[in-house]
Amino acid sequence: MARPAAILTDIEGTTTGIAFVKDTLFPFAAAALDGFLAARGGEPAVRAILDAVRAAAPGQDPAAALRGWMATDAKVTPLKALQGLIWRQGYADGRLKGHLWPDVAACLRAWHAGGLRLAVYSSGSVEAQRDLFGHTAEGSLVPLFGGFFDTRVGAKREATSYAAIAAALGLPPGDILFLSDVAEELDAAAAAGMQVCQLVRAADGTAASGRHPAAADFPGIARRFGLPGA
Repeated sequence: MARPAAILTDIEGTTTGIAFVKDTLFPFAAAALDGFLAARGGEPAVRAILDAVRAAAPGQDPAAALRGWMATDAKVTPLKALQGLIWRQGYADGRLKGHLWPDVAACLRAWHAGGLRLAVYSSGSVEAQRDLFGHTAEGSLVPLFGGFFDTRVGAKREATSYAAIAAALGLPPGDILFLSDVAEELDAAAAAGMQVCQLVRAADGTAASGRHPAAADFPGIARRFGLPGA
């Protein structure tokens, strides 16, 4: 197996606890939704998101559609974009701090220093990704990354999405190692030709699929693939 030239990482269940997303970020956005729309619904960026909601859920009140999607954790681009704006406000005023597992920041820094290119692919919006990595207890990690990708590039369980990311990074898929806790996402990345590794974090209750290489943390990935930070 060739040493990867780039690492593409998921967030929830990979760099970040599932509980942080489910129990902190999602409730924060739900509680703030009405006030945010009342205060900022006239801004061009928010209006554009609401227009996209109306197009995706014709005949529904946009706020009601957003709440319905929130309740089912729908991977709908306008919902993710609006959540990202709400979270940005929370990060900016200090009510939110981005969660990373303790092993993540040191490995990301070691990989970057060792010449590996780093990128993120998450169903959360690019803006939300940047805000999470930009407001961690370890400081801002955004400068380590050379690319951020969300569902605007395609669904996470479709091989074409990973092919598009490889093209955007200017690398053959086989030079990229994709990290995720979700086996079906790893299936899609592998089908596109990427190397893959499943994060099986005990605290998140992830079960190993048996279909892909697995590791319990980022140092375990480093050991398995011959990367710095092992």
